[in-house]
Amino acid sequence: MMKEYYPLNYSMRSKALCSLLAAMLLAGTTAPTVWAVPRSNESDTEASGTTGALFKIEQKARPDIPGLTVSADDPLQNLTARSAVVMDAQTGRVLYDRDMRARRFPASTTKIMTLIIALEHCQLDEMVTVSSHAAGTEGSTLWLEAGDQVPMGELLKGMIMRSGNDATVAVAEHVAGSVEAFAQMMTEKAHEIGAEDTSFVNSSGLPDDNHYTTAYDLALIASYGYREVPHFEEMVSTKEATFPWVKDETHQLRSENQMLWLYRGGNGVKTGYTEAAGRCLVSGAKNDGIQLVTVVLDSVYMWNDSIALLDYGFAQVDSHELVKQGETVKKLPVLSGKQKEIPVVAAESVVLSQDKQGTGSEYEKVYELPHTLEAPVKAGDKVGELIVRYEGHECRRVDLLAGESVEQKSFFRTVYQYACQLLGLHGR
Repeated sequence: MMKEYYPLNYSMRSKALCSLLAAMLLAGTTAPTVWAVPRSNESDTEASGTTGALFKIEQKARPDIPGLTVSADDPLQNLTARSAVVMDAQTGRVLYDRDMRARRFPASTTKIMTLIIALEHCQLDEMVTVSSHAAGTEGSTLWLEAGDQVPMGELLKGMIMRSGNDATVAVAEHVAGSVEAFAQMMTEKAHEIGAEDTSFVNSSGLPDDNHYTTAYDLALIASYGYREVPHFEEMVSTKEATFPWVKDETHQLRSENQMLWLYRGGNGVKTGYTEAAGRCLVSGAKNDGIQLVTVVLDSVYMWNDSIALLDYGFAQVDSHELVKQGETVKKLPVLSGKQKEIPVVAAESVVLSQDKQGTGSEYEKVYELPHTLEAPVKAGDKVGELIVRYEGHECRRVDLLAGESVEQKSFFRTVYQYACQLLGLHGR
């Protein structure tokens, strides 16, 4: 049976809870997986140091964990996860790892791929009808009942926020007809994006010997979601939502992912727990345009571990604006136009990570543009694309636009200028 871990909520907006936490710490008691007290405004900068934590996190020595061996050169000695990784979501570059390719059970972090498949195959306003099979799914639940009709977008948000296994089955049946067929789609997608040591047999993460992944693969999957999937970040970063179909008088849902409150720039993604998997957490945070993803599998203190990993990752990189929005990147000749060439500008800025040590930031820019343009041309028209590659792999693609408008020359003007060229004259 699947058991979801429900941690205490550390909302900065709750003064009563903040007071309670402070009292607990003074009394020598702590919450089970994170030691945190709220920072006062005047001491926030000094207390934070280089951490992005929005609470002052008390560092705890790593307890004795049977079977866990930590190498002497591991920079995060107090990390309690058996497998962990920090990844730059744009480039896929690994900034830290501990046994990241070991096969482990993913528990409800499985739902990250469930979300991706649904978003890539459905419209958010599609109505999903809940079957009796979905409503009877074991484990964590959204309290769905047979016959309920829920918009896909709302169902996905609820699934991620509250880890509803019943919602994953309803989604799977809607998309693929059965959980088995949907799980096959999940596995194929994982392999397609490079998560080759992953196998899914269900949409929820319920334990099965043939349902496994690695910390590295989960980081790849989450990074793909941030980069490539519309609405993914919106879904995984939602803290609270109200839906009429929620069977509670408030109709409200609150995310189980405390990193959305605990870490500056926190924007995802999913918690997980079963007895077989241990505590698992995939986290995301975005600061200065850099999106990092961290994964901890079979962790004792998953919140503390994830904060430490994000701090470590952001300490390794700087933000680098490779291209500015509106910047002229090329010029293109224009045929039959009243002017001979126009500037080509970037539709948006490209911000990528740059290693503080001076390595790991070699980006290749490839311009996909025609040799010439034919007038008329309107400013803002798409004329090509800029592709940014890191280590041979595409990490960003941006539209290139015409920076100016060019009117077409009249037929007689074209003939006149052609004749002048033949005669060696300078026609205007």
